[in-house]
Amino acid sequence: MSSPSLLRASGLRLTLGGRAVLDGCSIAIEGGEACVLTGDNGAGKTTLLRVLAGLLEPDAGTLAFEGRPVEAGRFPTAVRHAMQFVPAHPLLFSTSVAANIEYGLRARGVPRAESRRRTEEALDWARLRPVAGTHPRSLSTGETQRTAIARAWVLAPRVMLFDEPTANLDQDSHAQVVELLGRLVESGAAVLVAAHDRALLGLPGLRRLHLSGGRLATLTA
Repeated sequence: MSSPSLLRASGLRLTLGGRAVLDGCSIAIEGGEACVLTGDNGAGKTTLLRVLAGLLEPDAGTLAFEGRPVEAGRFPTAVRHAMQFVPAHPLLFSTSVAANIEYGLRARGVPRAESRRRTEEALDWARLRPVAGTHPRSLSTGETQRTAIARAWVLAPRVMLFDEPTANLDQDSHAQVVELLGRLVESGAAVLVAAHDRALLGLPGLRRLHLSGGRLATLTA
């Protein structure tokens, strides 16, 4: 018997502003699988990510993590800890880059020495060491995005959801974020990225999904 999908949603329906944004949408993400989600502006990509992350409750449909039903907005602690959602415009705390990355570890009760060690590792992983002590308001858009990615990565989630992570970045910042996401995919992380970016669409090993009319289809080319 095959093991259940790491994250599965079936028959999701959600109407917003009188429009069916999700209309029987279903998706399954396997452990270690990387997917890219495309769709026209307004197709509902962000909405779908927020439902999968447990941040938005659908009108109908089911969610399951490792085969066990979960209810949006009421994910058990273990499931919440296993997932990280990075929005298109992440908000950082008014502290420093390093403190932002360390925040989740401290909130989960990770001992100070271990928390500091993992934060240092994340700073190096995201190439943020030069701005470790910088206040977020002094960061570029690309540095802000990489800080948000590192803040999620340091918690070692089993599923990572990204909403348009390369939108509105300059050329250098764009390349840095694409490289970071590429390393995530190569590492075998379970990743779902909503994007229009050709550079992200071209990353090897991605399954391509397209959202249209509230339903998902797998693209083969």
